[in-house]
Amino acid sequence: ATCGHGCKYGECMGPNKCKCFPGFTGKICNQDLNECGMKPRPCEHRCMNTHGSYKCYCLNGYMLMPDGTCASSRTCAMVNCQYGCEEVKGEVQCLCPSGGLQLGPNGRTCIDIDECSTGKALCSYNRRCINTFGSYYCKCQLGYELKYVSGHYDCVDVNECVTNTHSCNLHAECLNTEGSFKCKCKRGYRGTGFDCA
Repeated sequence: ATCGHGCKYGECMGPNKCKCFPGFTGKICNQDLNECGMKPRPCEHRCMNTHGSYKCYCLNGYMLMPDGTCASSRTCAMVNCQYGCEEVKGEVQCLCPSGGLQLGPNGRTCIDIDECSTGKALCSYNRRCINTFGSYYCKCQLGYELKYVSGHYDCVDVNECVTNTHSCNLHAECLNTEGSFKCKCKRGYRGTGFDCA
């Protein structure tokens, strides 16, 4: 393919036929294309044509978004909140999705509230508090396990002597207690129950 006049901002595709690069037009691709005059308009507010391209501008109080649209500089996207925000009396405030989270010092990210250490958690006497991000849960105390008893779940004592999870000496008896166990050396042996001689 030969183009007698050449193709200034394009490629020669056939005898004197040019394919222009984006942003250029004309028989030999030597004219700048005015993108601002095209429909649909490439910019939401203001458009400025440049050589081979164009630039978008926004009116005062607005910011240019990557897609060429203009967003109010008071929108959530501008504030860069971690989870979301609300507008109160023209001011944007970041929000946290759960009562177990609070806004951090930067006013944008949410940090966890440790309900277990602040005493906000309510766990029954036989359960211990486990903190999670944004919340907490109540787990059975050590020596207890969660069981479904007479229509509801409850923390029931684990009988370590039956489940064989005790550490009593071979020559000792295991005695179950609430939440734990005791070891007593058998007759003819002496010691702590964990050591018998």
